[in-house]
Amino acid sequence: MTGCERDSADAVIDKDGMDALITILAARGRTVVGPTVRDGAIILAEISGGAELPYGWGVELEAGRYRLVARDDGAAFAHSAGPQSWKTFLHPPRVREWSADRDADGTIVVTADDTPVPAYAFLGVRPCDLRAIAVQDRVLTGGRYGDSAYRRRRDGAFLVAVECTEPGATCFCVSMETGPAVGPGYDLALTEVLDGDGHRFLVRAGSGEGAAVLAELPSRAADSATRSAARDRVAEAADRMGRTMPLVDLRTLMRETLDAERWNDVTSRCLTCGNCTMVCPTCFCTTVEDVTDLTGDHAERWRHWESCFDRDFTHVPTGPVRDSPRSRYRQWATHKLGTWYDQFGSSGCVGCGRCIVWCPVGIDITEEAHALNRERGRSTAQEAG
Repeated sequence: MTGCERDSADAVIDKDGMDALITILAARGRTVVGPTVRDGAIILAEISGGAELPYGWGVELEAGRYRLVARDDGAAFAHSAGPQSWKTFLHPPRVREWSADRDADGTIVVTADDTPVPAYAFLGVRPCDLRAIAVQDRVLTGGRYGDSAYRRRRDGAFLVAVECTEPGATCFCVSMETGPAVGPGYDLALTEVLDGDGHRFLVRAGSGEGAAVLAELPSRAADSATRSAARDRVAEAADRMGRTMPLVDLRTLMRETLDAERWNDVTSRCLTCGNCTMVCPTCFCTTVEDVTDLTGDHAERWRHWESCFDRDFTHVPTGPVRDSPRSRYRQWATHKLGTWYDQFGSSGCVGCGRCIVWCPVGIDITEEAHALNRERGRSTAQEAG
């Protein structure tokens, strides 16, 4: 069932309505961030009007390959995940946690960082990324040790989701049950439709503030033709996924293949560069760095992203716990697809395919999962024989 089937309180806007949406969100004091073309890619950046959206642009994706391509239909959201995710704004790569100063009498005063954060409006959140935000919500705000820096950004965020109608060659959200229809958690949801009746967007509200914004938009009541077209576009996208995961319990697969030969094969190619963790919308690991000025009277603690592919990530006095590339890749994959369930109640993978596209040697997590499953099948057959 698609998102447009779940909510009958919907409306239709055109390109002028999209421009009005950005204007209304800005007038409400929000910093609007959305997709735009820059430096040969579709990136996420602050935008001030609809003209900055990537109308008429799409992407070609493959393992280790990303290419911006022109489209002839003028679509704004007919592209797949780019090099960034919304994690960049909600869980920034670098955050100052506190500063300390020594005064004239030698007393050290520590001040927690309280730099104001923007009230964001995210325009164009894909279903897979909407699920990724929900995953990070559980990781960074659930449990005993919540991340106050994340919570401040997340509490004020307004999410405009866009259902996927154009999956990329590296997308596998259907396998992870994260798309292409939008799930819960949005304030507004859009489905882009281009056909003989024109270029328009089906819009529905998912929150009180979303309904208030929708009421301000220049719109018309949704008609059955637009609803049907939106539903069909999303259903067609579900049938055109570029990748799949094996149809098995991935938790069990990861647990039963810890000693598989395939780990040696993949890590013979892996550079342990950490690109996959940097572009992943759910990876959250960080470390801290303390810096001081030359006088020693001022110091700061900064938190920044870290990767489990870093050899020193598990460093203890006797050395790194995971010293080999094999152990580090296996840790990332088994955590993402398996033991994440034990910690947080869901998979850590949302099927966006970024780790495949932005791996410099084109390692494909879906290919590795299929290979592990085949090897497990051969081992089971040999044992039975």
